[in-house]
Amino acid sequence: MISDPRDTENRDDHEHVGRISTPTILFVLAAATIAVYELQLVLLPFVLAGVVSYVCTPGIDFVSRRLRLPRLAVAVLTFLLILAAVAGIALLGIPPLVQEIRHMATDLQGTATTFAQKTIGGGKIDLLGQQMDAQQLADKITGAARNWFGNAKVIAILGGSVIVSTFGFFLTLVVFFFFLVSGPRIVRGLLWLVPPGQRHLIADHILSNLDPILRRYFIGVLGIVIFASVFAYVGLGLVLGVPHALFLALVTGILEAIPIVGPTIAAAIAGLVALQHNFGVGAIVGYAAYLAALRLSIDQFFGPVILGAAGRVHPVLVIFSFLAGGSLFGIIGVILAVPTALIIRATLAVLYDEPLRSARAPNKTGTKSG
Repeated sequence: MISDPRDTENRDDHEHVGRISTPTILFVLAAATIAVYELQLVLLPFVLAGVVSYVCTPGIDFVSRRLRLPRLAVAVLTFLLILAAVAGIALLGIPPLVQEIRHMATDLQGTATTFAQKTIGGGKIDLLGQQMDAQQLADKITGAARNWFGNAKVIAILGGSVIVSTFGFFLTLVVFFFFLVSGPRIVRGLLWLVPPGQRHLIADHILSNLDPILRRYFIGVLGIVIFASVFAYVGLGLVLGVPHALFLALVTGILEAIPIVGPTIAAAIAGLVALQHNFGVGAIVGYAAYLAALRLSIDQFFGPVILGAAGRVHPVLVIFSFLAGGSLFGIIGVILAVPTALIIRATLAVLYDEPLRSARAPNKTGTKSG
């Protein structure tokens, strides 16, 4: 009886799968978890650069093949275009933002007084058991702010944060350039670390199943960035009339790519600008309503549904992954939470010989479509 060559190939594939023992898998997962936890701040620039370059790589390869240009030239051009976009956003928003901060710092007393008068009017409020009018509240706010900024430890922390953030930004740009230029070679180098007997399994089975899922997920993240930018511009610029709405909308959208932490920073920046120019209870209520609508639409509906559909996982798993990743590993945990869940899912599907497409809905004949 003549055997089918495909049977031999499938048998070889199962033999490759069987070579990975459960203790080995657990050891690798434990080692990776400890490494990420200990090196989370060091890994952050590499993760950010890696994600963006991963999204850009298919476009670079497509343009290189279509126009018959060297991949290096297309990668360098892509880097310059992205760098120009970042510089444009910075030139659009940083000067007015610095001006707003300078105005707030030089006229802190006046800002606090106007805010207090517009908020409570001529009446008094009970703050921690003490009755205060607008002027007393303004003096309290100004004194607390001056004491906080006058603390040497606070100044050292702020100065150190600025230095570290600046260094991290330029490091991310450098790493991003190398990832764009040498991405495929870096992937081949990482595969070289895998034992030779397992490279076929990793490259041809796990990565081949995982790659389209991860790309759909990051495209979903891009969709959220666009949605948040448009929503923020409508809310801040057209409804609330906040100055520099375009810059604030772009910042809000970009920071939405970093769940939990990014939206908090974006809300703080937009809130400071809004309160600086629109004092009063109505402005505060309006901004609070805008912020609540933005967060509910993205965190509870648009984000989980889009990302869940992109990765073919349930929205509840998306929400849980964000919260668990942020709680355990901070910013880098939030960024890698859902991709990690997708990696684990794809790996287990291959090891259990259960293709990911088996999770689709059954067709009319009662079998699962594939």
